[in-house]
Amino acid sequence: MSIHRLVDPADPRVSDYTSLTDTQLRRRREPAEGLYIAESTKVLRRAIDAGHTPRSFFLTDKWLPDLQDLVDRFPDVPAYVGTEQILEQITGFHLHRGALAAMDRPKPLALADVVHGARRIAVLEDIVDHTNLGAIFRSAAALGVDAVLISPRCADPLYRRAIRVSMGAVFQVPWVRLTDWPAQLADLQAAGFVVASLALGERSVDLDELSAARHERLALVLGTEGDGLTQATLDLADHSVKIPMRAGVDSLNVAAASAVAFWECRIS
Repeated sequence: MSIHRLVDPADPRVSDYTSLTDTQLRRRREPAEGLYIAESTKVLRRAIDAGHTPRSFFLTDKWLPDLQDLVDRFPDVPAYVGTEQILEQITGFHLHRGALAAMDRPKPLALADVVHGARRIAVLEDIVDHTNLGAIFRSAAALGVDAVLISPRCADPLYRRAIRVSMGAVFQVPWVRLTDWPAQLADLQAAGFVVASLALGERSVDLDELSAARHERLALVLGTEGDGLTQATLDLADHSVKIPMRAGVDSLNVAAASAVAFWECRIS
């Protein structure tokens, strides 16, 4: 074991965990430094089960017994243990889940490898809210979506909040950040995918009509809250699709809409 007792919140060895509440800083810093933060023992275990490698553990004494087997499994990985007060001074928030780990960020997957053999894909345009992003990944994992593609301006699926909300589904569903957006929708169409954008419009068909077509390969495109999908994306899609609403409600939260669409268009 490699247990290190923390007594100084300015200890340079735990710089991976500083300023975790500064979202803008962490969004820039974590990809640049090749790391992400896994929060809670359950998420940490799912990350390791997915083949990800910890670079350090960070926890209170109370949670050490729960992680003892992982600490023993990675004897060369330091485990930094301290009081709740010291850990809060370092991270900027109270660790009510008791444990964090700094993980090596996995290498990006290739688009061709991710879509090969896939039949249902979610494509996300400019979804910057980490809670929505995590919820969409969780629904994708639960409802048979084979892969998730995200536009260049989407939030980071490996940001701490997105991971937590997804309950680790971001480790389970293959994903790729696209680089040429929305032009790469044409790559999906060339691979045999029907591209359907979820949007309100005069030409939008009901979701159950799309589902009834039983397309062999289908890519469902969802846009950000408020503005929705850009016109350039709508122009490239094969279909525009809407979820019928009642009681004067015009739309659902994007995470809720994704779950409805994934369920309706699932492979039987």
